[in-house]
Amino acid sequence: MFTNRLYLFFGHIQQQFQPKLLLNNKMTIGSLKQRLKLLSTATESKYRYSFTNGANDKISNEQRDFYEENGYILIKKLLSDNDIERYWQRFQDLATGKVEPNPLLLLQRELATAKQAIHERNLYKVQELYADDVLFEYCRHPLVLDIVEAFTGGPNILAIHSMLINKPPDAGTKSSRHPLHQDLHYFPMRPADRIVGTWTAMEKITKENGCLSAIPGTHKGEHLEHDYPEWEGGVNKLYYGIKDMKNVVGDRIHIEMERGDCLFFHPLLIHGSGMNRTKGFRKAISCHFASSTDCHYIEIKGTIQEKLAQEILDVYHRRARSFMGGDSDNMTYKDLWRNRSRLVRGEDKIGATTS
Repeated sequence: MFTNRLYLFFGHIQQQFQPKLLLNNKMTIGSLKQRLKLLSTATESKYRYSFTNGANDKISNEQRDFYEENGYILIKKLLSDNDIERYWQRFQDLATGKVEPNPLLLLQRELATAKQAIHERNLYKVQELYADDVLFEYCRHPLVLDIVEAFTGGPNILAIHSMLINKPPDAGTKSSRHPLHQDLHYFPMRPADRIVGTWTAMEKITKENGCLSAIPGTHKGEHLEHDYPEWEGGVNKLYYGIKDMKNVVGDRIHIEMERGDCLFFHPLLIHGSGMNRTKGFRKAISCHFASSTDCHYIEIKGTIQEKLAQEILDVYHRRARSFMGGDSDNMTYKDLWRNRSRLVRGEDKIGATTS
């Protein structure tokens, strides 16, 4: 009976994936198990960007197929209202001064109101969430990490870049836009296929208030040259965009999301966001993850990343000298990313900061 069921199962799988692996009703249990292993390998061979996680798979093959083709998947209502409310309240406490921020927490203010006191109306981004116990809970959330594992390829996971974005109503400067870009341009880590970004809506996010837009399938392309965009209006510091879009193939889509929805996307996927044309703010929390087993640091000197890397280093040198009391002049771009990365699951194989 058991053998017959296995035979029927193999017959169904064989038709889809491996017609040359012939079956017959005289196979033993041992030979069926061996054939199962071969068929499993054949099934996996069609996936480049994702992996199965054994018996505890958190995404379906249909979702994997979509990610392979488009470079992202959207998981509806992954996080609860209670999770989102906790992150929201923490942001409010930091923005209003109710909570004294850790000096390592990077608070960024909107270009148009940068000289005003810090409050919600100009605090457009909080970075380095590892420096805040409450906000970093997002990067350790088991529901998030279970799906991340399907893209990093195993249980050894680093959180390499984390932030909460509070996109303000555009003040007429158009600086609330984020140009179309590839997140890999910021990272001195490879391979790109073992890195994945997450972006979770903290409220309803629409085209009107500046949802993410993306060009599906561009994760299959090359890492392109970036720079500040040449357009009318301002742009916030370090908001680089792709320098030449004329050879990029594909139509841009707008990804509208509900509170608690989570987007998982490849670091080469071309994406950005438009202006917030409403009177309210648009909040999202985000983290990028990398495999600590398969990823390694690269040398970016002399590459298309060098200009941005130097600008980022300059920012951190100034921070270190002004209020952190340190001398960071000898810090390299690799050092910076080692310092800001944190192990969130498994073992550290790449040499990140672990506390």
